[in-house]
Amino acid sequence: MKYIKYSNTKIGKIAILEEDKQIIAIQINKEIQDNVVPKDTPLLKEAQKQLEEYFTGKRRTFDLPLNPKGTKFMKEVWKVLQEIAYGETKTYGEIAEKVGNPKAARAVGMANHKNPIPIIIPCHRVIGSNGKLVGYALGMDKKQYLLEWEKQNV
Repeated sequence: MKYIKYSNTKIGKIAILEEDKQIIAIQINKEIQDNVVPKDTPLLKEAQKQLEEYFTGKRRTFDLPLNPKGTKFMKEVWKVLQEIAYGETKTYGEIAEKVGNPKAARAVGMANHKNPIPIIIPCHRVIGSNGKLVGYALGMDKKQYLLEWEKQNV
């Protein structure tokens, strides 16, 4: 069974999804109706609390059981993303090197784009090799906001 909880944040209405006592997705400004049950499970309440703490500057890391759905490569990328410190950035090339495939910067970009648990798996912290903000599934305005928010609160 999949459960869902909605939370209003500084970047929009977030839907947090849980399955088998693990967070499987976060979606922003989307209504999710199919095959999910609205419920205040302990995990969804904790996820909401941690996101609220992040958006008030009180939290820099998340401590939640995650189960993002994706390929082995995507999961490797998402694991590395979680190692990027709050307020810091890495390039797509640096992430590719870290997963052992230095020529896979574009594949890293695709894994970022498909990240089902943004913010908690901080794909917003990945930038282009020239230092510019490039690509973000939630929109460049949200990526810029999240990066600026973190830099203000370091």
